[in-house]
Amino acid sequence: MKAVILAGGFGTRISEETHLRPKPMIEIGGKPIGCAQLEKLPEFITARKKNWQLLRDGLADMTDVFILPEKSWNSDPSWFGFMLTIKDSAGFSRDTIVKYLEAKGIQTRTLFAGNIIKHPCFDEMRNNKQGYKIVSKIPDDLPMTDLIMENSFWIGVYPGMSKDKIDYMINSIKEIVQEKKN
Repeated sequence: MKAVILAGGFGTRISEETHLRPKPMIEIGGKPIGCAQLEKLPEFITARKKNWQLLRDGLADMTDVFILPEKSWNSDPSWFGFMLTIKDSAGFSRDTIVKYLEAKGIQTRTLFAGNIIKHPCFDEMRNNKQGYKIVSKIPDDLPMTDLIMENSFWIGVYPGMSKDKIDYMINSIKEIVQEKKN
């Protein structure tokens, strides 16, 4: 198996050590953390896939409210998280459901990309109408990208989660959806 390890962050919980070497190279139990984590990678991947599938199956009846993620044909992804995109017809916003879930102890993350051309770094190029190109029949019209940017969020598939925790997430999502439907 080949893997790319992206080690980010400042390692603030182990800051004395990370001043001297990268976090994946810090030894615990006589092994660099990165090597110990690589040994567990197959187990982590299996658990993430299982947790993703539990969420997908548990929310399968919610397609009137959400665009649910799908595997691409002939793929076998190791999921980072479970992305939910709220349909415009849902009757509630991303902020509403995210606040509800966070209040119930369920961590969420907004999508970190979306319509990148709306980022302030492109303001000057947009104003001057030069320096970038949008491949669209209608300039500046990227409706799916905008929908994802405004209506999508992630919930975790952390490999250490139990089925009870996944069920709690599913039930909490269904609770807020039902509350907003009534």
